[in-house]
Amino acid sequence: MKKLICLIILVFSFTIVGAQQEDFYMVDGEQYTLKKEVEGQLDLLWNIIDGKYRYFIRNESGRVLELTNTKKDGKYQEEYKTLLNELTNGSMPTKRLNLTLFSLKEFIDGYNVSVDSNYESSAKRNKLMFRLGVFGGLTNSPFINNPDNLTTPYFGGEFEVLDVDQISRHAAFFQIKHVLEQDELQYSTTELALGYRFRAINKAKFSLYANVKFATLNFSNVTIETNDNGMISSRTVSETAFDAPLIFGIGADIKVSKNSFITLAYNELFAILIDNQGNFPIDFSIGYKINL
Repeated sequence: MKKLICLIILVFSFTIVGAQQEDFYMVDGEQYTLKKEVEGQLDLLWNIIDGKYRYFIRNESGRVLELTNTKKDGKYQEEYKTLLNELTNGSMPTKRLNLTLFSLKEFIDGYNVSVDSNYESSAKRNKLMFRLGVFGGLTNSPFINNPDNLTTPYFGGEFEVLDVDQISRHAAFFQIKHVLEQDELQYSTTELALGYRFRAINKAKFSLYANVKFATLNFSNVTIETNDNGMISSRTVSETAFDAPLIFGIGADIKVSKNSFITLAYNELFAILIDNQGNFPIDFSIGYKINL
């Protein structure tokens, strides 16, 4: 466990921050600072403005046009597809085109290749991105027998996998958590868990999500006291248990720098396949994660 914590701290020490050129552009009479993602017959520009991803195209004449996807009567209008069809004279299919950075990058890159034999493609698909985090908190271990409703501290680490195309709402994670023992509640466990995460709110600087742990492996130690004719004795029982508990929780990521986040979580709210042992769930944590 000590080696794992040292490794995580070491990884945090080498966060790489990439630089990308930003310039000023006029769009419909307003000035924006935009990043140039693709440069060719058509340029792809973008930035995060007021917490939202916004995308722009600069055509051959130098005019900058915004790619939009407004919603009317509950249906997205997909104006960006219409604009790109006009700019490419319908030579590129837009049916499966998404208003996300990598999808647009592939589209514009493909068009530039088709009209300029000297153009060098810059779209290289890296389908996944990764985040690494550490956390600590307090729990009353709601799924074990805890008659006095005692809370104990815990700490752990997490490895999260997301789609690189902007920031996906969907993610998978692998988590390791260690619950410490205390005198009043002589129980400790190290849990390895696989889970799924869905981001209901998915902004550039803030996301709110639901978690579900669908597989857990616990290595637990419990001290049991017995009274035999006035003679009190105790023994420690070690147990290894694999479960598919479907444990649900909620959490949030708050962006604090280009590649790092503060995380807040309320875990173990309820489970589908294991029973709460009678205490209202208390399982809060705070942590820190980075993009790798």
